[in-house]
Amino acid sequence: MSLSRSRTSCVIVGTATALAVLTACGGSGEDSANKPAGPVTITFWGWAKGSKDVVDAFNASHTDIQVKFEEIPSGTAGGYAKISNAVKAGNAPDLVSIEYSSLPEFVSSGALQDIGDQFTEADRAKLLPQSVELTTLGGKSWAVPFDAAPQAFFYRKDLFAKYKVQAPATWDEFRKAAEQVKKADAKARIATFFPDDPTTFEAMAWQAGAQWFKAQNDTWKIDTTDAATTKVATYWQGLLDDGLVHKNASFSPEWTGSLKNGTTIGYLGASWGAGVLKGTLPEQSGKWAVAPMPSWDGKPASGMLGGTSFAVTKDSKQKAAAVTFAEWMSTTEEGVKARIASGTSSAFPAAAALRPVAKKAFDASYYGGQDIYALFEASGASINPNWAWGPTTGTTNTTIKDHFGKITQGGPGIKEAVKAGHDATVAELTKRGLKVEG
Repeated sequence: MSLSRSRTSCVIVGTATALAVLTACGGSGEDSANKPAGPVTITFWGWAKGSKDVVDAFNASHTDIQVKFEEIPSGTAGGYAKISNAVKAGNAPDLVSIEYSSLPEFVSSGALQDIGDQFTEADRAKLLPQSVELTTLGGKSWAVPFDAAPQAFFYRKDLFAKYKVQAPATWDEFRKAAEQVKKADAKARIATFFPDDPTTFEAMAWQAGAQWFKAQNDTWKIDTTDAATTKVATYWQGLLDDGLVHKNASFSPEWTGSLKNGTTIGYLGASWGAGVLKGTLPEQSGKWAVAPMPSWDGKPASGMLGGTSFAVTKDSKQKAAAVTFAEWMSTTEEGVKARIASGTSSAFPAAAALRPVAKKAFDASYYGGQDIYALFEASGASINPNWAWGPTTGTTNTTIKDHFGKITQGGPGIKEAVKAGHDATVAELTKRGLKVEG
């Protein structure tokens, strides 16, 4: 079934769970399953909130392994390019942060090592199954899942009360609420469409039941024109056309400014967004609340927006030490406490046993003492398990992002952007010599 003998080529195999998986010629690195016996130093690149605090805590409590940390831009803001260039140059760090959506692309390019000999079935059994699925490609384990990122809706409860708006449980109710907000204050909007961030749209398609990437035998099946995606695209096009949401780049000065002055009163994000808002708008403590993501039928449903894993690069000679540190970050009380006690992270651990630890470590007074982790727990359990990422996420998302930026009233829309992403994905897969349908 091999399609190419080159180092960067991949083989696709079907799975009983219908998730797209692939194998790649990653580096072999250190094959011993024994944990490191002597003091070693490893390098780690990442950008997630609280990372430096975690590294400091690990270094203070371990003498056999020490970690040198370098903060890099978030993946789509340049971090992935930096990692890829370092891998090509042969000077990559031992351990890197990679979001689930980008992991298959790094695996298929041969940039990472299989860590299955270190990160065992017993280790994986402690984690959210959806996170494990997203890091298991071609029957091999390529990364240690850190968190899940179930969707959530953050809203200004004081302004919702002022405008007599209820937190919407369905997308129909969300539109009605958006109309109420605009009617109450001509400058205010319930939320924002992010033209620079296709992953937010993809998470909503995921929530609705879409499955863009699927591997069957040796063929990639690409489907972005399914009923679920079309429904989401049509819905959001309607919100944009009717001026019911803002359109600003995510985390931009414009977006942040609108949150500060109350002209944006909601944020469709994920579990990690609780820490982002708290760090960005400290002066609004007590004014925000969190609700489940609106769904199409009112029943709990979620996609995943982001989510971090830790992977070992192909040339690392310290695989065992790198995995030891990654596991400490992801599966120990000390690791989770160190990250969340920093006050900047509201990560929802993939390790179910550590969620009470995260809840206790996070100061929820910003949300009026609301038990936001109970909400994340319910949302995490409702994550649709049938979504998988393909090996060309960079191409897919860059193309959609470019076309999202061209959306104008009466001009190109969301459906055209998604179609362009589809076409670019098919072309890239074909260019790589892979069989593709779609």
